[in-house]
Amino acid sequence: MSANLKILFALTLIHFTGDFYSAFISPLFPVFVDELGLSLTQVGILAGTMRLLAFIIQPTVGYLADRSPTRAFIFAGLTLTIVCIPLTGIAPNFWILLFCVALGSVGSSMFHPSVTGMVPLYAGSQAGFSMSVFNTGGTLAFGLGPLFITWYVASFGLQAMPLTMIAGLLVLVWLLRVIPPPQSEGLKRSGFFSALRESLGDAWKVIALIWLVMFLRAIVGQSFLTFMPVLYVREGFSVVSAGAIYALFTVSGTVSGLLSGHISDRIGFKPVFLFSYLLMAPALWLLMQLEGSWVYFGSALAGALVLAPLPLGVTMAQTLAPKGRSMVASLMMGFAYGLGGAITPVIGRLADSFTIRPVLTVIACIPLLTVPIIAFFPKTRSNS
Repeated sequence: MSANLKILFALTLIHFTGDFYSAFISPLFPVFVDELGLSLTQVGILAGTMRLLAFIIQPTVGYLADRSPTRAFIFAGLTLTIVCIPLTGIAPNFWILLFCVALGSVGSSMFHPSVTGMVPLYAGSQAGFSMSVFNTGGTLAFGLGPLFITWYVASFGLQAMPLTMIAGLLVLVWLLRVIPPPQSEGLKRSGFFSALRESLGDAWKVIALIWLVMFLRAIVGQSFLTFMPVLYVREGFSVVSAGAIYALFTVSGTVSGLLSGHISDRIGFKPVFLFSYLLMAPALWLLMQLEGSWVYFGSALAGALVLAPLPLGVTMAQTLAPKGRSMVASLMMGFAYGLGGAITPVIGRLADSFTIRPVLTVIACIPLLTVPIIAFFPKTRSNS
């Protein structure tokens, strides 16, 4: 069966557009710190709120989207993100800023499960590669978004941010004409926990191990993405340069994610997981040792390894539990990513006490804890 490229492009465009706006917040943390006098703990609360809402909302939306397969979750969520994130530029204090970030994050959490669950339906025989392409929409957005918004704010100021919503709303109009409604996965009559059990079936133990590995990766990735911009601005880089460092981290993950999806379709998921997690810790440690222009190289290398396994966790879980694509996607992308990111207020408090660099250096060692867990993964490839 061949892939439906038009629908896959539209689903990827949703992912790109929503994550493009979501990517505005983290690289602007140094600006918010200066404008509103935020502490690193408050920065951690902002970042943690974004991830925590994903943790709370995505599994629930994944369940509701299956019971009522409608486009409302997709387009209401995308609208919230496009509108609320740019409004952070005119927030007068921390609490209004937090409110805007929270609403934008709720929107992001609403569209992710449905669109991720739809990818295998239109992927044909290349589920792993198609999910990597879809994931590329998000990682590319998290690369380009920081470059755009740091340039835009440096040129026009925070107060001009609301104007950026115009482009997103125009894209939304086109998507309304193209995106079909999601398809139910047959769990409509089940309660939430019954649907969860039915979705996972006998594969729940393996999926729990995949989730744990993805959760630990999320702690590492979100800690670096949250505090890298603040660290490098404090060490003399401009806001735009810090945005470029952030962008390199994520854009390199776009390339590595595509490559990991392509390779996993041929040799299976497990070897790719082992390779990326074994090298992740040394690459992050190297980044913390580099100075000057070498930071750009270190950020690209570290980002490539941190983000390479991101689409694999979703695709492997969907392969093992095909009856619950949206539910499984929400567990891997929302529950793992969100709960891992919700640790950032704790990381912020530690950074206030011990400074950012030594805290991130310790966090760089976390991927080594996952290697014994990955050893228990089954040898499997995406459905063909």
